[in-house]
Amino acid sequence: MKLGFFLSCEEYGPAELIEQARAAQDAGFESLWISDHYHPWNHEQGQSPFVWSVIGALAGAGVTLPVTTAVTCPIIRIHPAVVAQAAATSAVLLEDRFNLGVGTGEALNEHILGSAWPEAEIRLEMLEEAIELIRRLWTGEVVSHRGRHFRVENARIFTRPDAPPPVLVSGFGPKAVDVAARIGDGFVTTSPDADGIARFHDGAGEKPVHAGTKVCWDESKERAIETAHRIWPNDQLPGELAQVLPTPEHFEQAAGLVTKEMVARVMPCGPDLDE
Repeated sequence: MKLGFFLSCEEYGPAELIEQARAAQDAGFESLWISDHYHPWNHEQGQSPFVWSVIGALAGAGVTLPVTTAVTCPIIRIHPAVVAQAAATSAVLLEDRFNLGVGTGEALNEHILGSAWPEAEIRLEMLEEAIELIRRLWTGEVVSHRGRHFRVENARIFTRPDAPPPVLVSGFGPKAVDVAARIGDGFVTTSPDADGIARFHDGAGEKPVHAGTKVCWDESKERAIETAHRIWPNDQLPGELAQVLPTPEHFEQAAGLVTKEMVARVMPCGPDLDE
């Protein structure tokens, strides 16, 4: 097992994220995640810089750790042909230390252009087509594509890394995990999910897994719980709410049902490093 550090674009501006990446590298962390959002989950988080600009800045700031988007949605807000170019450039800048983490996204970020928010099964279908298209574009060949969900005409990516970056696929629920096992170079889960990881390994073998969780450090356990509850109550929302609520205001309304005790039960809070 290796330990990485999560650059939370929901909480911090670009300059702070660069500082955190350098600090994580100096502290001995072995990799970086970076979130790809248009909105934060709530106003307390309060930020949302464009991830591809921040990745370019990381590369120019002396950061040598591997970087993974956790995760990019290449199906609605940004066309997969554009994601393919952005990821290829990022891999070149980071000297092949870039992983493209992808998923089916959330209405919070993807509805902004006025497109309908598809059902989960359709989003999985779109994601599979998007990944296939991205990998074709990474070959450097001229690609024309007329699929069920996406069209590309005479597209060619000229700036490419020596080898295509791994595509790590996020999945929530058995069907999504099975898709990740079938088409992904690895698996991404943003919560401790032993059952999902076991299912992924059953279908994919020993492909890599990136699993995230959050902690909140403070000398006072009570203050840490208050901070975690103020900034990340949305993590405790059940079911598909995280995928279907469209605005930070809606998340704040739903998070009114989340208590401090609910947060403390699942997120390590306070000064106890063993916890």
